[in-house]
Amino acid sequence: MSATTTRAAEVRAVHPADTRAGQLAWADATIRENAVAQLAPRLHGPLFLPGDAGYDDERSGYNTMLEHRPAVVVGADGPADVMAAVAFATTHGLPVGVLSTGHGAAVAADGALLVSTRRMQGVRVDPFNRVARVEAGVRWDRVIHEAAAFGLAPLSGSAPHVGVVGYTLGGGLGLLGRSFGYAADHVRGVDIVTAHGMQRQVSPQQYADLFWALRGGKGNFGVVTSLEIDLFPVPRLYGGGLYFRASSAPQVFNAYRRWARSLPDAMTSSIALTRFPWQPQLPDRLRGRFVVHVRIAYNGTAAEGERLVRPLREAAVTMLDTVAEMPYTASGSIHADPLEPFGLYERTAYLRELDEDAVDALVDLAGPDSTCPMTLVELRHLGGALGRAPEVPNAVGHRDAGFLLYLAAVCPPADPHAVAGYADEILARLAPWTTGGAALNFMGTHDAAPARVRSAYTEADYRRIVGVKRAYDPENVFRVNHNIPPSV
Repeated sequence: MSATTTRAAEVRAVHPADTRAGQLAWADATIRENAVAQLAPRLHGPLFLPGDAGYDDERSGYNTMLEHRPAVVVGADGPADVMAAVAFATTHGLPVGVLSTGHGAAVAADGALLVSTRRMQGVRVDPFNRVARVEAGVRWDRVIHEAAAFGLAPLSGSAPHVGVVGYTLGGGLGLLGRSFGYAADHVRGVDIVTAHGMQRQVSPQQYADLFWALRGGKGNFGVVTSLEIDLFPVPRLYGGGLYFRASSAPQVFNAYRRWARSLPDAMTSSIALTRFPWQPQLPDRLRGRFVVHVRIAYNGTAAEGERLVRPLREAAVTMLDTVAEMPYTASGSIHADPLEPFGLYERTAYLRELDEDAVDALVDLAGPDSTCPMTLVELRHLGGALGRAPEVPNAVGHRDAGFLLYLAAVCPPADPHAVAGYADEILARLAPWTTGGAALNFMGTHDAAPARVRSAYTEADYRRIVGVKRAYDPENVFRVNHNIPPSV
């Protein structure tokens, strides 16, 4: 008897009530049997079913607020595995979800077929054309390392441990954003598996409508197996963090507001109210403290960067100043995002502008005299190349916004219900300054309702993207995401 036949017999012999898997109502015995008999022989990577060793590790991601309970998990190690998995899901009426790092997961993959892309780790840099081909499971730190050997850098974000594909398809607001635009603006080609397991090579010349929608539409059209992206000659940055006591929030936020009005495109920055945990790996001066954290990423000389940053250094007495020239490989230290998985509550909104009244409202609600439980209240400065249309148009919206507001809380220790109330209050109070839109990559599990997803686009672009969805995924197989249904 073959291994596959033996496994299928074992699946049939197990009564659902007798196992941990059986206690989970979402695990269907017929799907389990068919997955073992039909799908497993077509895979090079592993197949995981509820109750299997490795199932829990494979379905877990960075944001532990979202627990996936898929009916089937495919540990894909190449496009052929993805094609087989999607074809199986389509045949058996299963939705398809994708998990790489799990930073941007919005919907639990309960009862779905979950494609884990973590084994797909290929990176190839072409230094002459300044491009990289990156497979679906790759994180930014790997691309940063490979590109740095040639004095190049990708349009990575604040956290190098984020996956390249999800970040880029959701727009990709990075440390070089004001210099070069969104990461989605610099995609040259996409390899994607669409419904029924069809592999497509997508570019401005092939499937141009799909190419437009993918860059900004995230995972709504299929499972991306690789991207070809631009690299840039940025071996070094002048960057780091300025840390001030939270009691200085009014003067630092107002200094930042005035400072941001006339910056060159080469300066990308943000300002945040941050509650640091009491963790031994943090610097003594930050451990357990509530601070104002200004993040600096200047794509220019250290001398010019120091001149530009001087007004912020003079805004108040700093607790810690790490701003200095650094190799791009150290750029993750600018925001110093945590590496370990945790539960994260997230909300977001675009602001048209940031005036004194907006600063007063934000500091009043989330500053040192408030009881706000948010771990992070951040404003990211937009404009520059982020505000200009790319050479090849895409679906990324709200390029006229001045700032992005991002709210986040670690849960636990914070109570997500209490956090939600504070987030609602902050967004309501700042409504006079908001555009009504939201950024897809910053929408968490509590901010991914259809109306919010729709708000990431202009109305014309949303209707266009729905048309592309209808053409390539009319049954909404790819709905375990910030979903765009195939009808308006």
